[in-house]
Formats: sequence, C-alpha cells, structure tokens
Amino acid sequence: MNGLVFYIGLGLGLAAACGMRPFLPLLLAGALASSKALGVTFAHGGYSFLESDWWLLAVTAGLVLSYALQMLLRMEPTLDAGVRHGRANPLAASLAGVEVGAGAVLFAGTLAAHSYSAWPGIAGGIAVVGLAQRSVGPIVSRARKRLPDRGAREALTLYLDSASLLLAALVALLHPLGYVAVALFAWFIWRLRVRAGEKYAGLRILRR
Repeated sequence: MNGLVFYIGLGLGLAAACGMRPFLPLLLAGALASSKALGVTFAHGGYSFLESDWWLLAVTAGLVLSYALQMLLRMEPTLDAGVRHGRANPLAASLAGVEVGAGAVLFAGTLAAHSYSAWPGIAGGIAVVGLAQRSVGPIVSRARKRLPDRGAREALTLYLDSASLLLAALVALLHPLGYVAVALFAWFIWRLRVRAGEKYAGLRILRR
C-alpha cells in the first residue's frame, strides 16, 4: 500500500499502539522493517536505528526491566492521566515518557522513510500517544484498584501488551486502520467525560 494517506495511517496506528504499551509495537515494527515486510520500513531519513539489532535488544531489555520492577518492587505500571493530584509512581511516569518517545519516532520514521518531512510525525505521534494514554490509563488504573488478587492486577499488563501488539499488527496489515484506532480512543475519552459528568450531576442531586 503506497501513498501519504496510508503512511499517515500506519504512523497513527503505531503511535496509538505505543500509547497503550510501547515495547511490543517497537519490536514488531522493527522486525517488520528489517524484513521489509508489509510496507513497514525505516531504511531512509535517519531513523534506520529502529530496525537495527542493538535497538531491538535494548527494547527487549526495557520490556524485561519494566516487568521486573513491576513484579519485584510492586510498582504501578500505568499512569492514570485523569488524576491531576498526587505523586505519580516512578515506573508509571517513566513508561509514559517512553510511550511518548516511541510513538513519536515510529510516526516520524514512517514518514521520513518515504521521503516526507518527519516533524509532523513527531508532533502527531506525541498527540496520538497522549490521546491513547488518557483513554486507557484511567480504565486500567480503576481496574487494578478493584481487583483484590495481585495476580489478576499484574495480568492487566499482559493484556495491555497483547492489545498493543494486536493493534500494531492490524495496522501493519491494513494501514488505514490507524485512523480507526485514533477515532476509537477519542470516542473512549468522550464516553469517560460523559460518565464523569453524569456521576457529578447525580451527586449534586443527592446533596440537595
């Protein structure tokens, strides 16, 4: 699939997947690019490191380290973007930053590899990751608080990794699905705001 519309869709989808969890989308994109499969490539434009062996090893090490910190030190892995007060868990804050960087470079690298300007990809990737974080973060954080069993709480990270990998794979197969993913995340945020408004409206009525 060729054309700017398809490459933007691919960049959007990869960035959206990174907004859920960054490691497996990075590994999948790098593996596909090194194999020159499904139109995914970073061979040109200064982003060829995304398909290099040392980069893929570093991403794998980051994935293992994040699970080790979560399981051994019981750190919260997901930043709830809906919470404005309180100190964020160091692991969650670090992963949020990794997600932003991963989404930005994958989107920018996708455009640059096909001789388009990379800076819109950086800006777009940051925006899309933020959208995904605001959509997924509150849901996962609330689910972790409601689950009494620690094993079930930690399994949520596995589900997020699986979902991010699935989204990245689907977008790699059909690039325009990236637009659909962004629209779905925007819809989730809208639904969360509607529910929050209904909740606060109900509380105001009860207080009267």
